[in-house]
Amino acid sequence: MTAPRIHIVTLGVSDLSTSSRFYETLGWKASSASNENIVFLKGGAGVLALYGRTALAEDAHVDDQPAGFAGVTLARNAGSKAEVDAWFAEAVAAGARAVKRPQEAFWGGYSSYIADPDGHLWEFAFNPYFVFDEHGNLALPDETP
Repeated sequence: MTAPRIHIVTLGVSDLSTSSRFYETLGWKASSASNENIVFLKGGAGVLALYGRTALAEDAHVDDQPAGFAGVTLARNAGSKAEVDAWFAEAVAAGARAVKRPQEAFWGGYSSYIADPDGHLWEFAFNPYFVFDEHGNLALPDETP
């Protein structure tokens, strides 16, 4: 069996060009694989795809019924509290809605939440218990004894 991986996270969006501009303003790089129906954005080791919300629902054979909290958040982990503050300010300046301003978290870290132009929630967090590898990827502690 191959190792589990997430290669692409796809967000259903209402306006492809608005969402693409928002994410590019935050530093994501659009790929030449993008077209008028989908935008592929590269960020570190991951790919964020933007696709029309109705078309995405049709592709998955589900109803397109946006209602409140979808039970999903995306997260970006920082190396410091100051980095969380900077990311939060940059996202809000780019058009994100401030959901939870940066603050101390009950779990011992520091976190904030913003909503992108379609309401997708992003957490920007500093977790003092997490470290990053030499490539800037999150390195979780080994869970085996």
